[in-house]
Amino acid sequence: MHSSPLDWVIYSDDQLLVIHKPSGLRVLPDGYHPQIEHVRSVLEPHFGRLWIVHRLDKETSGVLLLARTAQAHRSLNLQFDHHAVEKIYHALVLGNPTWEEITIDYPLLVNGDRRHRTVVDLARGKAALTLCKRLETFKHCTLLSVQPKTGRTHQIRAHLAHLGYPILGDRLYGFSAAAFLSPISVERLALHAFSLSIQHPTKGERICWTAPYAADFQNWLERLRQLERSQ
Repeated sequence: MHSSPLDWVIYSDDQLLVIHKPSGLRVLPDGYHPQIEHVRSVLEPHFGRLWIVHRLDKETSGVLLLARTAQAHRSLNLQFDHHAVEKIYHALVLGNPTWEEITIDYPLLVNGDRRHRTVVDLARGKAALTLCKRLETFKHCTLLSVQPKTGRTHQIRAHLAHLGYPILGDRLYGFSAAAFLSPISVERLALHAFSLSIQHPTKGERICWTAPYAADFQNWLERLRQLERSQ
């Protein structure tokens, strides 16, 4: 299903493991199907005990940080709790925003509708802040840099969909016509965890890691650029 886990490693020391998570791999076990492989079940045979620090959706590719000691786990949890971790995602969305940059500041309610989606709810939602920057514009879709400043479930997907720019391939937050309006065929959620920055739990220095686009994500961009050149 995936390449060797050893090929995913971006950084490793006695405290941390940083990988390029492939799309299709769960971060946490499936409560109903425990036999389905997930990050720890795949990595721990190679690296020993690991602690999950944050999550990526199953279909999202990119930078994933894990702790290799309980001490590092506590330190990283505190950084996440105090919003000291900087995460940047790249997303291909349907539509062409007129803005270059925008701050999305809408409260979100997790499990807020019949489809168990995260939705904007001004009365009951919790504060959620997402910074967006336009990177590249194509016909009918756009590449965005997205920086969530809070950590609500499905925050990026919910905020972008609320603005009318659902992520390509998002079967939960996209609308039914999205697949027909997209100039390319996208088989999964077009969201990539591009970079992550933390303070090292023992060394104290600030470190930033990046992950190159997954092959399918890169192919989508190349296809879009080809279509632009042919027009």
